[in-house]
This record gives sequence, structure tokens and C-alpha cells, in this order.
Amino acid sequence: MEVRLQKWGNSDGIRIPSSILKSLNLKTNDKIELNYDDNKIIISKPKKEKISLAERFANYTGSNLAKDYTWDEAKGKEIW
Repeated sequence: MEVRLQKWGNSDGIRIPSSILKSLNLKTNDKIELNYDDNKIIISKPKKEKISLAERFANYTGSNLAKDYTWDEAKGKEIW
């Protein structure tokens, strides 16, 4: 597919057809990776960063934070 390089502020840019964006499940303001190799410009979706559940909890800033939560020893008939 041939597209035209156009002026965009102090830079140049291209428009990516919506059919290509839909097939890659990309939307406006999504992050993409841009690389070049020899005479090729390579645009790709970045790999999703896998984070553990512990990291998710550590980064959580919502309003539903448990104040009295602890991982103490079992008391009573709890099974861990």
C-alpha cells in the first residue's frame, strides 16, 4: 500500500488506514513501537508487560483499600 508523507507541525507523518488499525486492534492514542532497519520503517504493537498480582496490589491507588488486612497465622478453623 502506498501512502503520502505529509507535513504535521514540525514533523512529517502518514495516515494509517482504518482497516489496518482494526485488524491490529489499534485505537487513537494507543502506544506503538517504531523502528527502522536498512530501508524499512517497522511499526508494531508493543508486547504487553506481564506484572504479578503482588505488583498490581502494590501499585493500586483506588478507594477500596482494606485497612485491617493481614496474612497472620490461621485462628480457628481456617485452612490456608
